Amino acid sequence: MMNIPKLPQHKLIAYEVSLRLLEAVMRSRIVDSNLRNQALRAAKSACLNCAEGAGRVTPADKARVFTIARGEACEAAAVEFAALAGEARAADAHAVAVLADRLVARLTGLIRPARAAP
Repeated sequence: MMNIPKLPQHKLIAYEVSLRLLEAVMRSRIVDSNLRNQALRAAKSACLNCAEGAGRVTPADKARVFTIARGEACEAAAVEFAALAGEARAADAHAVAVLADRLVARLTGLIRPARAAP
């Protein structure tokens, strides 16, 4: 990408992983247009919510938005459904699952400390 100013999300590993997840979903080329749309929307939403959460100020607000991003990362499992239906490659589903798992772990770490705060 071009030289973008450093915004809060650029400091988060979770944000970088969310971008990789989006790329993996795009590469999966799901045949079923509904599943493809759902997987792409979920991956994009994970990226957007990671960015939004990084920009939030209060721990509770950050936790709320990162929780949404976490759910969207799980929803990218639509690639897995497509692979089971023979409408995407199993290797692509595996790549998405690995990245989604990594993103969920990162986001869980960002959510927990915020919820533990008084």
